[in-house]
Amino acid sequence: MAKKQKKRNEKNMERKERRSNYDASSKKIGFWGGLRDETRNSIVGILMFIVAVILLFSAMGNGGMLGGNVYDGIHFLFGLGYYVVPFLFVLLGINFFRARERSFATPALVAGPFFILSALGLLAQMSVAYGTEGFGGFVGYYIMMPLVALFASTLTAIMLVTVLLIAVLILFDMPLHLGFMLSFWRMLRPTKRDELVGDEIDTSIDEEEGTTEVISLKNPPIVAEAPDPEEEVMSTPKASLFAKSNKTEARVKADEVPFRFNSTLHSEYTPPPLALLSHDKGKPGFGDIKANANIIKRSFQNFGIHVEMDEVSVGPSITRYALKPAEGVRLSKITTLQHDLELALAAAPIRIEAPIPGKSLVGIEMPNTTKSTVGLGTLLAEAEWATNPNPLYVPLGKGISGLAQFMNIAKMPHVMVAGATGSGKSVTMHTIITSLLYRNSPEQLRFIMVDPKRVELTLYNGIPHLLTPVVTEAKKAILTLKWATKEMDRRYDVLQENKVRDVASYHKTILQPALEKYEKQKAEGRLGDGEEPELPELMPYIVIIIDELADLMSAYPRELESAIVRLAQMSRAVGIHLMIATQRPSVNVITGLIKANIPARIALQVASQIDSRTILDTSGAENLLGAGDMLYLSAEMPKPIRLQSAFISEAEVKNVVKFLKDHYNGTLGDEINVTKDTENRNAFFGGIPEDAISGDNDDEEDDKYDAAKELVMKEGKASTSYLQRRLGLGYARAARIMDILEEKGVIGPGEGAKPRTVLQRDDKSEGFGREEE
Repeated sequence: MAKKQKKRNEKNMERKERRSNYDASSKKIGFWGGLRDETRNSIVGILMFIVAVILLFSAMGNGGMLGGNVYDGIHFLFGLGYYVVPFLFVLLGINFFRARERSFATPALVAGPFFILSALGLLAQMSVAYGTEGFGGFVGYYIMMPLVALFASTLTAIMLVTVLLIAVLILFDMPLHLGFMLSFWRMLRPTKRDELVGDEIDTSIDEEEGTTEVISLKNPPIVAEAPDPEEEVMSTPKASLFAKSNKTEARVKADEVPFRFNSTLHSEYTPPPLALLSHDKGKPGFGDIKANANIIKRSFQNFGIHVEMDEVSVGPSITRYALKPAEGVRLSKITTLQHDLELALAAAPIRIEAPIPGKSLVGIEMPNTTKSTVGLGTLLAEAEWATNPNPLYVPLGKGISGLAQFMNIAKMPHVMVAGATGSGKSVTMHTIITSLLYRNSPEQLRFIMVDPKRVELTLYNGIPHLLTPVVTEAKKAILTLKWATKEMDRRYDVLQENKVRDVASYHKTILQPALEKYEKQKAEGRLGDGEEPELPELMPYIVIIIDELADLMSAYPRELESAIVRLAQMSRAVGIHLMIATQRPSVNVITGLIKANIPARIALQVASQIDSRTILDTSGAENLLGAGDMLYLSAEMPKPIRLQSAFISEAEVKNVVKFLKDHYNGTLGDEINVTKDTENRNAFFGGIPEDAISGDNDDEEDDKYDAAKELVMKEGKASTSYLQRRLGLGYARAARIMDILEEKGVIGPGEGAKPRTVLQRDDKSEGFGREEE
């Protein structure tokens, strides 16, 4: 009996819900007899055009007796403003043809009179200005005169034009985009040649390149391309950031350098030219927009769910149909119809986003018939990327709206990338790495790359940004992470000594003023021959990239997890950031501790919903399309957003690497000595024999050791930065020589940020010197 009663209650609830949906859909049925919105609006639009035609024929004397009387009456009131009336009816007719609903009727009825009155006032003012009569008629004269008496002629004209413009925007329900106004202003403003630095390059992008469309189903399918931002790029000392390209224009202003990292070492950095990278290719194919929208609407109605279709956004790889469900419809009923929509639309996979963040709409994401390739070169030409002052600001791709999306690694501060084979995981990592290479010199940024597969990141061997050649062995990867933790602790000592919070503050308040003072003294000639002032240490950002976490976790899970967690917890303030990738996002690989300390996630296509929940804590990644289609989630976002990753080919990566090798061969990129800098290795590895750990020979001396020893003993100064400046070494190599000098008893041990003591002095020198490290 209880089961039967429960079934009866469920049937009654379903009847009530169907009745409420029917009532909601039947509210508009009245005089129009249940006609569709498009049909009703088409009829009203035709009537508006007919009224406009009658008024025009009446003005020409072909309106008969009734038309003539109408013309005489309106002409007496409006003067030449008579012709504004048929023009208004034409605007209303166009508006009705464009609209799917009559929800705009009330604003249009209000805007119509204001349109006529403001136009009549302007005509009357013109009539007075030109010394004629009758432009604005009786009504226009009595609108204009009080306003002129109160605000004078110029302000009256401005006010009337403003009201006229607002009325037009209301009639067409069309926003005035800021990008359009800026483009119009730039077109009117002459370019000052003396404001430009470097060559002026043609930036026209072919019409066949990718475009993005946003279509409102309340209007006819009018294609609106995403506005191209002004292509302004950063300038670097002695070099323009982007060299000449046949598709990209780089206008570099000398006073718009967002981030310049000054240093006495190799201060001139020439990034690779943008011509090495490809731009957007192809146009997205989205099929019949209206037909698909009607199929979606009918499919929901077949299941008793009443919806109203809204805007349609066409992105590089997917098209999103936004809809508004009727009141009382549960979102869970909509999300369960995913497979039914795939059947009706003959497209898979389909993803339902309920609701769209920031909107009271539900999104139906459908794959495009043809995709548009997002080129990394296009994203690096964006003004937002070029003018942003953050050194770790990188492009991710383009969203459904077609706008470029960027992320700041310094805020993330660590990111995890997961995706199955062929999903575009490696290409996404290459785009991030290449963007950082374009943005930062080797003194600003250094990389530590771990690639157990030996095929992805080894392409970057030889670039000056590497602290050590790409690590391919699991044991050495653990030692490298241990070195990073010791470097993190050392940097914290330096920050504590200088009483600053993070690396950015250290560079801004400690290093930069010291460098400016040095440059000023050098320019004024106050430095003696061979005299070198003691400058603070330069701390480059360090990005640690692990390409395949699963391979390392299978070998040393406990040691690797502890190293990653410690770095993820504390390394943000000292400028060390992690980017970890895996193609197997299982709980054994991405443990709870790792997930808790790496809030930013990039999920590409995965095999199952379980894998999606492992990386994102929500489903959805299993319905992605692959080839760079991703979901990006950061700590600042309530829900992940869908993006199409930028594409960079292997040939482009090799060209960028070749450029950096040719220009900076042998200048920077010395290998760090992970074995020497790692203490208690047996305890760290939990019993692995000493001879099983690969590393550098502790007793191997650098070929610059003798010169460094002689310099320290003669000058009585010993610091890593001092050896860098005097011998032209990289940081890692200079630090290794400092370790050897300490082992040989030439200098005393380091005590955090405290100065070193020179224990052995040249006989010709006097006293002892101390220097901050």
